[in-house]
Amino acid sequence: MHRERFYTLSASCPDRSGIVAKVSGFIAEHKGWILETALHSERNDDPNQADRYFMRVEIRADSLPFMLTEFRERFAPIAEELQMDWKITDSAVKKRVVVLVSKQEHCLYDLLARWQSKELDIEIPCVISNHDTFRGFVEWHGIPFHHVPVTPDNKARAYTEVQRIFDEVHGDTMVLARYMQILSPELCAANPGKILNIHHSFLPSFVGAKPYHQAYTRGVKLIGATCHYVTSELDQGPIIEQDVIRIDHSDSVEDMVRYGKDIEKAVLARGLRYHLEDRVLVHGNKTVVFR
Repeated sequence: MHRERFYTLSASCPDRSGIVAKVSGFIAEHKGWILETALHSERNDDPNQADRYFMRVEIRADSLPFMLTEFRERFAPIAEELQMDWKITDSAVKKRVVVLVSKQEHCLYDLLARWQSKELDIEIPCVISNHDTFRGFVEWHGIPFHHVPVTPDNKARAYTEVQRIFDEVHGDTMVLARYMQILSPELCAANPGKILNIHHSFLPSFVGAKPYHQAYTRGVKLIGATCHYVTSELDQGPIIEQDVIRIDHSDSVEDMVRYGKDIEKAVLARGLRYHLEDRVLVHGNKTVVFR
């Protein structure tokens, strides 16, 4: 990460010649200083669909003669010509991450430790939980805690309240840190590309309760974790990050649960960092991650 303030332009568009020339030419025309670029062309096997081009460009903020509002206005005609899905963000503006948790503590503890040490340079305006279990721990960190119970009878009201809190604190991202509830389709639809989840294995996976017990019974030799975006289709959202750890016949269920918690923490933290740094570009269900 650069020490100086920079802007990150991330974009995807139908592939064609001249994309890099147009974007870099615009930046050069205004004396912009490019610090880092990442580019990728994705072939599409469907003859009715164009290939897709993905790019991420970091620009030194003080090299440009204008701020982001004017950048967006000036760049918009180029983006329209290229049929580009794009955004530009400012490294000086910390992202506001709302954490959702149930009764498993490991991902919550890890995220707060990374936040407190500035490894994750973010704002956490609040934590939301369907249980009151971690109120004392969260409030000890000086972070507001919201208990929003979820029952079969109140799910619509509960997720309306979650959305209200998220909007009230001006949240940018929701992170499900082992939040053991299925979000409503309305909440997912209102926040596309803003909700991250950590899943307890590679997807597709052992579904339902006690996944590590199922894996143990089946004699698996690898366990893993998947960080992905949440959509209304359960566990089918675009994948951001995955990893595995090797086990063998000598490992007990308790060992596997412990290993699983370790890898879940690491994968969630990496996935969140890639998301916050605008290194994840999504088109449909396809993700390109510039690490």
